[in-house]
Amino acid sequence: MNRVVLIGRLTKDPELKFTPGSGNAVCTFTLAVDRNFTDKNTGKREADFIPIVVWGKTAESSANYLNKGKLAGISGRIQTRNYEAKDGHRVYVTEIVADEVQFLEWDKKPVDGEINNQGGKVLEPVKNTDTEYGDITPIDDGDIPF
Repeated sequence: MNRVVLIGRLTKDPELKFTPGSGNAVCTFTLAVDRNFTDKNTGKREADFIPIVVWGKTAESSANYLNKGKLAGISGRIQTRNYEAKDGHRVYVTEIVADEVQFLEWDKKPVDGEINNQGGKVLEPVKNTDTEYGDITPIDDGDIPF
């Protein structure tokens, strides 16, 4: 069985590319996953930096909704591969091929007048001014059957 489940934070924004010919989407990013123990000398928690590869629609969603520092959960499998580098030496790569990505942290909803991540001003929410039903009469708790 080859199954991996990880929760961590992205070390940088995801990179989305498309394969030549078939045009399949592939997204890569690195997940910083905290270890369960602290370093004896420094008292700080260490992390492992794990390369993640995502394919297809999940890759596109990951690229659109994840960014540096966001908490994400992934499940997938460990994959190893190797290739010959331009200088002639063999390079070995171990990575996680994710088949599921969970977005565990979202941007907080900005307050009216704040600047959003794209640099635009956040507009005041639209208030419902529909008066088709007239005044609303409050319901007495005794009228509710449960």
